[in-house]
Amino acid sequence: MPTITTQPQELLSCPLTLWVAPIGTAVPLVDTTPTGAWVQVGVNGANDYDSTGLTVTHNQTLATFTPVGTTAPVAVWRTDEQLEVSVTLADTTASAYALTMNNVAVTTVSATTGLPGESDVPLLQGPTVAVFALLARGLSALNQTLNAQYSIPAVYQSANPAPVYKKGAPAELSLTFATILDPNGGGFGKLQQQSAART
Repeated sequence: MPTITTQPQELLSCPLTLWVAPIGTAVPLVDTTPTGAWVQVGVNGANDYDSTGLTVTHNQTLATFTPVGTTAPVAVWRTDEQLEVSVTLADTTASAYALTMNNVAVTTVSATTGLPGESDVPLLQGPTVAVFALLARGLSALNQTLNAQYSIPAVYQSANPAPVYKKGAPAELSLTFATILDPNGGGFGKLQQQSAART
């Protein structure tokens, strides 16, 4: 009988699901479902994300010093850095569209006699940029029966959505969540990889 082996745990091929919440919202433990103020991005979460997946980008700018006595740099500094989480969302519901438009509030109008019900999204964003918390949840590279998550305390939506309405493909909204320094001292947050279930 052949030996059955499993894939190495560190080889991940799975989507992440996003949630947003107001800055300062408590981050759920890695093994609990986000609830309360945490709102899932996309009506069906990862099932509303384009097949290109979700990208986490660690941007940085470095400066070096090369003295006249050598051709090699002898010192290096990091002058700026930023974390970005990008996804293409195949969901153009009012709540999803509002998130791309500076996380504006949706106005809901109830149907009455002679007036249709509707959800209105303002399209002028104005000078103030909305900042909120972000959670990206998937499987752990330490144990794929458990969870991992990026908990990011302060982000803003920096992409320029350009939905295309056409036959044969869904209209999509591009989202890029870019970090700013956590005003409460948490830096850019952290990647949490669960290694064991709680006892």
